[in-house]
Amino acid sequence: MNKQRGEIIVDGYDMLKKAKKAKKAIGYMPEGVPLYTDLTVREFVNYMAEIKQVNKKERKEKVEKIIEKTGLKEVEKKLIKNLSRGYKQRVSMAGALVGEPKILILDEPTVGLDPKQITEIRNLIRELGKTHTIILSSHILSEVSQICNKVIIINKGKIVAIDTPENLENKVTNNNNIYVTVEDLENKIQTMKEKIKDIQKIKLIAENEDGTKQYEIQAKGESDLRKAIFAEFAKENITIFEMKKADTTLEDAFMKLIEGGEK
Repeated sequence: MNKQRGEIIVDGYDMLKKAKKAKKAIGYMPEGVPLYTDLTVREFVNYMAEIKQVNKKERKEKVEKIIEKTGLKEVEKKLIKNLSRGYKQRVSMAGALVGEPKILILDEPTVGLDPKQITEIRNLIRELGKTHTIILSSHILSEVSQICNKVIIINKGKIVAIDTPENLENKVTNNNNIYVTVEDLENKIQTMKEKIKDIQKIKLIAENEDGTKQYEIQAKGESDLRKAIFAEFAKENITIFEMKKADTTLEDAFMKLIEGGEK
């Protein structure tokens, strides 16, 4: 599909005017690992080197380096169809690395993997990030937060935010909100708003089977409520089982940014 407006510049090359040079700068790993499964790992990587026109004199050495880099040495002679999903992801990654592209585009690189395989692929991506620009497309926001140093959030085709994961989380966080789990036999917790002036709102979150209740306590302004909560709750015989500050994740930031954009 041709672009409708604007420019597409890859490594300084206009995609329309110098398409071959622009495409040479990109390595693409598609979702779903579409591979030639009747080839061995080495045959596949070598084939990718042929179609990407890697110099014949250097091809063997460069294929060897890619196999080593992606951790495929021990399975290089196996048919791809006999590999685990995790190894197939590595083979697909190896195909993207052929031709020494400066930019790697990875589409949902850990979908369908078990926890061990996910950890291995994430570690591989971090290592590759030291020598390549990596564009990672993922709906697993915990993964994005762990791997990426810049995030672009797109909603309905429009960019709604570009920033670091930390900054996006900080934009929507309220570090002064407290979660408490308490035993309150006399139901006195709502009276705490009168005794602790910096409390704005007390909201019931959950009632537990052991008789305890979890509340979210919202603070006014920049107040840190923890010391006052410990002191005043003890006076009213409200037993605190757990107290923690509210954590904000990239998922929270994503939802608030999307909701804000739709409004």
